[in-house]
Amino acid sequence: MSHEIKIPSVGESITSATLGAWHKAEGEYVNSGEVILTIETDKITTELEADRSGVLHQLAAVGDELAIGAPVARIDESAAAPADSVPVSAAVVSPARNEALAAPSAPSGSASESAAVKATPVARKVAEGEGIDLNRVSGTGTGGKITKADVLDAASAKVTEPPTSAIAAPAGAKPTTRKKMSPLRRKIATHLVNAQHEAAILTTFNEVDMSAVMDLRKRLQDDFTARNGVKLGFMSFFIKAVVEALQSVPAVNGRIEGDEIVENHFYDIGVAVGTEKGLIVPVIRECDQKSFAQIERDIVDYATKARDGKIGLPDLQGGVFTITNGGIYGSLLSTPIINPPQSGILGMHSIQQRPVAVDGQVVIRPMMYLALSYDHRLVDGKEAVTFLVRVKQCIESPERLLVGA
Repeated sequence: MSHEIKIPSVGESITSATLGAWHKAEGEYVNSGEVILTIETDKITTELEADRSGVLHQLAAVGDELAIGAPVARIDESAAAPADSVPVSAAVVSPARNEALAAPSAPSGSASESAAVKATPVARKVAEGEGIDLNRVSGTGTGGKITKADVLDAASAKVTEPPTSAIAAPAGAKPTTRKKMSPLRRKIATHLVNAQHEAAILTTFNEVDMSAVMDLRKRLQDDFTARNGVKLGFMSFFIKAVVEALQSVPAVNGRIEGDEIVENHFYDIGVAVGTEKGLIVPVIRECDQKSFAQIERDIVDYATKARDGKIGLPDLQGGVFTITNGGIYGSLLSTPIINPPQSGILGMHSIQQRPVAVDGQVVIRPMMYLALSYDHRLVDGKEAVTFLVRVKQCIESPERLLVGA
């Protein structure tokens, strides 16, 4: 008896998904509960598990775009399980076996060969995503084990190789690589272009002295980490400062729908996170009610989920304002694009030691440029500047965040 695995519905507005990777090979016996493939949509990446045990037959290839509800695999339940097959539920009996089940399988066609190669689980996952054959990678780890760095080096070398093509390249042509845009990248491109077309985006700038926040973090970091299990970062200060500014300037906490203005009375803040597949904006809920520690835990949880491709559609929906930190990549100044239907986005940048005038004296202070992009249809210049000044006040005097001054 055969059972079909179909592309599931992962959101009301999503009509198709792209097959990102096979974790089990054609003809391989799979147990119920094992991850067999990964699908990518224009918003999230999701792993699909086998809901039956049997022999897997692949009905689509990596890169195929499939409609929601379309069959992507078939499991032959009539096939007998091999002698060494252990159900996922029984894997806890053997830690070594459990580790083997948790490790990502090799790409289709080389699963049995790559399984014999000594490599870390992370290296296997990266190799699968990059399409790297582990049999062709030299390991530099202990005992010749292949590490993540080895796979990334192989991937870099692969990019420099001229692509194979049925069409001969013109004489003197330079080597290039051509690949199809991922659903997430296509969605990002469309989203950003639409934002430029639909909103009257304007950006205003200010700079903030980070001395007080840096001194506070230095004094409290050890105790904060020991008590809460997470480090005290800069982002929680900015999230709290943004909440204060939204409460002071309600116009920024709104959006335009048709000929109506919708003003939000909650504070769910999106934090832009860069991933290997593109930019995503998970939303931290009820930031006005959460402590610094709770916000830092949410940030760490989202970072882990983003790295593992576990971000779900609900994690990305419902934000009223976005914060993006280009400073972690070295950006000194930028004009961020708002995330519709939101009306504002705050851009953080690198902290640099710069000379500034304080009380008539030139001193060196750790300074950061801030950029607020906003929809000028809804937010006037005075309101935008007031918002940004309020953020500046809260960062330069973080005690304001405690007493609401």
